[in-house]
Amino acid sequence: MASPLFDLTGKVAVVTGSSKGIGKSIAMHLALQGARVVVSSRKKPACDETAEEIRKAGGEAIVIPCNISDKAQCENLIAETRRQLGPIDVLVCNAATNPYYGSSEKMPDDAFTKIMQNNILSNIWLINLCVPDMRAKKDGSVVIVSSIGGVRASTVIGAYCISKAADMQLARNLAAELGPDNIRVNTIAPGLVRTDFARALWEDEKYLDKRLQTAPLRRIGEPDDIGGIAVMLASKAGAFITGQTIIADAGVTIGG
Repeated sequence: MASPLFDLTGKVAVVTGSSKGIGKSIAMHLALQGARVVVSSRKKPACDETAEEIRKAGGEAIVIPCNISDKAQCENLIAETRRQLGPIDVLVCNAATNPYYGSSEKMPDDAFTKIMQNNILSNIWLINLCVPDMRAKKDGSVVIVSSIGGVRASTVIGAYCISKAADMQLARNLAAELGPDNIRVNTIAPGLVRTDFARALWEDEKYLDKRLQTAPLRRIGEPDDIGGIAVMLASKAGAFITGQTIIADAGVTIGG
C-alpha cells in the first residue's frame, strides 16, 4: 500500500520549463502521485509531447506555453491554469537560462540582465501570482529549482551562479513571509544532471571524469533523481520543511 504522505490527488501543479529534463521528470512524478499538472515551456510542440507521455502513464496534464521572460505570458499561464483546472496548490519554478559562458570581466550587460530577470524576477512574478490561491486555502508549496552553483564559485558561469544563490535567499525570505499562511517555499540544488541544459558538461570526457572522481556516489544525476525530491516537497511528506535548500549532487559539495 502506498504511503498517503506522498499523495497529491486533486492538487493543481504548475511546472515551468517542464517539456524536458528535470522539469519533465518533476511534472511526470507529480502527475503519477495524482496531481493535475500544467506542462509549460516556450515551445508548445515539446510540451504536447510531454503531456501525452504523462497521460499515457496514467496521469493528468494540460499544456499552457509560457516564455517566463514575458510578464504578460506569466500572468496568462496562471490565469489559464485557474480557468481550466482551478486554484493552484503547487508551483515549481524550474525554467531558467544561461546565455553566457566565460569570465565575469567580459560578460555583456545584457547577458547579466537576462539571467537575473529569467532566473529570479520571473520566479517572483509567478510566486506572487499563485500566492492568493494558496493563502485562501491556507496551504501551498513552492519549489524553486536552483543549483549547487549557488553555493560554489565558478570562473565561467558566474552570473548563473549568482542567480541561483539569489533563488535560495528568495526561498528563505518568502518562507518567512508566507509561513503564517501555511505556504512552504523551498529550493532544490542539483549537481550535474544528464539533461540537454548541461550537455556541454557531461559530454566533456575530461570534465566528466573529474566530476565522477570527486563525487562520493561516483555518478552524475538523472532527471528522476530530482523529480522525487520535488514530489516530497510538494506533498504532506514535506509539510514541516520550508526555507530550505536541498542539495542533490552525489555528494560533490561535501568533499572527500
